[in-house]
Amino acid sequence: MSVSPALPARSLSTSVLAPPRRFARWPIAFPAILAVCLARLWVAPLGSSFWVDELVTRFVVRHGAGDNSLKVAPQVAESIYYVWPAVMERLFGFSETVYRLPSLIFMGAALWIVASIAKRSIHPRAGWFAVFTCLALRNFNYQAADARPYALGTMLAAFGFWMLARWLDRGSWRPGAAFALAGTLLWRTHLIYWPVYIGFAVYACYRLAARSARVPRLEVAAVFAVIGVSLAPVASTAMAIQRNAAAHVVADKPGLSDLTGALALNLVTPLCAAAALMARRHRWITPRLRMDWALIFCWWLCQPAGLFAFSWITGHSVFVGRYLFVSTPAAALAAVAAVMLFTPPRHLPRISAVAAGCVLVFGCHWGHRAVAHHNSDWRGAMVAINRSNRTGAPVICPSPFIEAKPPVWRPDYPLNSFLYSHLDTYNVDGVKYPFPFEQSEEAERAAAKLTRSVLARSQRFYILGGDHAVRAWRDWFTARPELTGWTATPLGDFRDVEALLMEPPSDPANTH
Repeated sequence: MSVSPALPARSLSTSVLAPPRRFARWPIAFPAILAVCLARLWVAPLGSSFWVDELVTRFVVRHGAGDNSLKVAPQVAESIYYVWPAVMERLFGFSETVYRLPSLIFMGAALWIVASIAKRSIHPRAGWFAVFTCLALRNFNYQAADARPYALGTMLAAFGFWMLARWLDRGSWRPGAAFALAGTLLWRTHLIYWPVYIGFAVYACYRLAARSARVPRLEVAAVFAVIGVSLAPVASTAMAIQRNAAAHVVADKPGLSDLTGALALNLVTPLCAAAALMARRHRWITPRLRMDWALIFCWWLCQPAGLFAFSWITGHSVFVGRYLFVSTPAAALAAVAAVMLFTPPRHLPRISAVAAGCVLVFGCHWGHRAVAHHNSDWRGAMVAINRSNRTGAPVICPSPFIEAKPPVWRPDYPLNSFLYSHLDTYNVDGVKYPFPFEQSEEAERAAAKLTRSVLARSQRFYILGGDHAVRAWRDWFTARPELTGWTATPLGDFRDVEALLMEPPSDPANTH
């Protein structure tokens, strides 16, 4: 039997481990490319208008979690996140940028943690590839400029999985304590994050069953028990809120296409297929890497699968895009791991360079002069009304919150409340009239009375709110006999926010 001669050490390092010389300089350029991408994708949108949920953040910080109007949606204020924008406002005053800075910091930390997990769980050189794959995902970037709890939740979930893996790897108490801290804080960040704990538990059980953990089972059980005891008050609150879950449902039951979309298979599958085709074309011989698929899959699947199952079992759909953000980094890790199934590690600098170039050229929205955080411009809509409304004309204000409906809503519902938090942050001139989230018999009776007593006698009035609600009330008002011939004029393009000017027909005698 013949034995193949061993490869010289230099040949081995050149063919398997060392990157091609012309790509060796890329790691030096990666920080600069990353800085440009972050400036465009994360920093540029910081000063844009709040969207409706960010306006709630401002309301909670300004009025406190105990405000009476929040009782209609108790889940809104159940988060430790609000401490951070409150501190920032106290230090630097109010602005959209100030409120969003904590999320920017949290996502920066999350990006570093994801790179660290990629180096540990996939390959020591996979960090930059994982970083730029994350930046290719809109849902990942979105969190960095969002004054909501999602960036904090993503950071804590990433930190929790990282510390859990390190604890099981090393058996040292410090990562175990860090994991316990992350587990204690995560559910307090948002009540929707309970499926992540299933991911933690499944991963720990797998490592124990595979005998790859250096931590005794009793110690693992004790740490999980400590986390469970610390979360008992949160669980009690969540169960109490669950009894009225139907009042807060804003999404339809998800289908399989929704689930596959949440798993970012539109990123994972093409990258995997491209890597497989390249490997076949170039006849790459891929060394078998010991990747931690269990960690990647537990993090990747826990939140989408958990919320998907909950929505179907209870009939109350919570399968909302922003509730799934916490697993977005794991989708990037899954894409990186799938590529490494077919790619020799020596090509990682080249692949990372291609990923960086694609994000820089195609992902940074260079075709747009300004980058808005969300498809809402409440600030612009209210500025437009204030410029037009010189006489203090009435302003009809449908609430953008689903909880604003009878019997909670009534015609004299106070404007200084959670249901009208957009008016609390961005002031609009004129006499404001609160309308519900959607039309109802009670709302139409109140609108008819208002039309006869106030609107028909006015020279003009305005409708301000979400585009669907504004258009529905526009159609309702123009169909009223008292407002025959009145016209509705949009005051501008404010994306999914609408500001309309309602005016009577011009007097033919005064037209030229």
